[in-house]
Amino acid sequence: MKLLQTPLYQECKELGGKMVPFANWEMPVSFSGLIEEHNAVRKNVGMFDISHMGVVQLKGKNIKSALQNLVPSDVFRIGPSEACYTVFLKENGGIQDDLIIYDQGVLDTNEESIVLVINAARKESDIEWLSSNLSKKEITISEFMPEGALIAIQGPESISTLEKILEEPLSNLPRFGHRTITSNPNLINSQESIFIARTGYTGEEGFEFLSSPETAKSIWKSLIASGVTPCGLGARDTLRLEASMHLYGNDINLDTTPFEAGLGWLVHLEMPNDFIGRKALEKQAEVGTQKKLVGIQVLDKGIARKGYPVLYNSETVGIVTSGTWSPTLQKPIALAYVPSEIAKVNTQIEVEIRGKKHPAIIVKRPFYRKGF
Repeated sequence: MKLLQTPLYQECKELGGKMVPFANWEMPVSFSGLIEEHNAVRKNVGMFDISHMGVVQLKGKNIKSALQNLVPSDVFRIGPSEACYTVFLKENGGIQDDLIIYDQGVLDTNEESIVLVINAARKESDIEWLSSNLSKKEITISEFMPEGALIAIQGPESISTLEKILEEPLSNLPRFGHRTITSNPNLINSQESIFIARTGYTGEEGFEFLSSPETAKSIWKSLIASGVTPCGLGARDTLRLEASMHLYGNDINLDTTPFEAGLGWLVHLEMPNDFIGRKALEKQAEVGTQKKLVGIQVLDKGIARKGYPVLYNSETVGIVTSGTWSPTLQKPIALAYVPSEIAKVNTQIEVEIRGKKHPAIIVKRPFYRKGF
């Protein structure tokens, strides 16, 4: 199957982006190099083409009431211009996908609007699942700006950099806040709407915005001219792993529940509403889980990669789901599922790397936390 290309594909190629297949897309894994890109986001500002992500719009009446049946988080806790992170679940409590819900309030058409940002690899199955569960609710489901480009600008200098280019105040937008702005007419020939949110996947301050390809290309070039570092999937992975943010397909999937994955804070069993997977999670809340996702630090230079065995008292007890060398912490870090009885900070374990056992220890997550 031919790989898909984002509206910013050519811009990435022109900047020397090394393209690789990812979730049926041809995406840049790096530009100047993973370490340089990673450090740019931690210390200054970097940007990512994330146009491969799925962006879905729900429109109609009483959308939150219908959507509440599909997620374990209380969606009524957010109002217009606010957002929340949550998960879609199966009946067994397994995670179908993780996503962000953006409440747009009531549109000019007098319809309510909710925007969902979902994972690229789960886009088709998520839309099909939404359609089957919302078909009788008189809610329309469509891709939000299907031809648009989605860009993430991340790092401590992201606010000041983006404010200068967009000529729009952004420091007053709260974290997980969002709004629609009008593009700076100096960037393109005509003013257009840009959906912008103070969210990200790096553990740093930052924004994500969705616009037409023409507007996105203009902003992308202006960001480059301002000294913003283009970043690829490699740095995106090391950044999110340092912040202990989950990657679907690695750290969460249909066989893991929020309680097992350390996402119990997303489960609001105190609310009276029913939701898919509630019974399974109520049982886990009562009796506990058999496994838990933990943070691991390898104590030598060995790097624990996905699929490597985790050992306790010389017996294999778990498996690494994500692992890397942390550019910020200068040490090997990983996430892994282990039996709940040993999932305690400072537990001594081992990771088998290419047939050799390496000493490791369970540590507190996240590995890195920005003080903002």
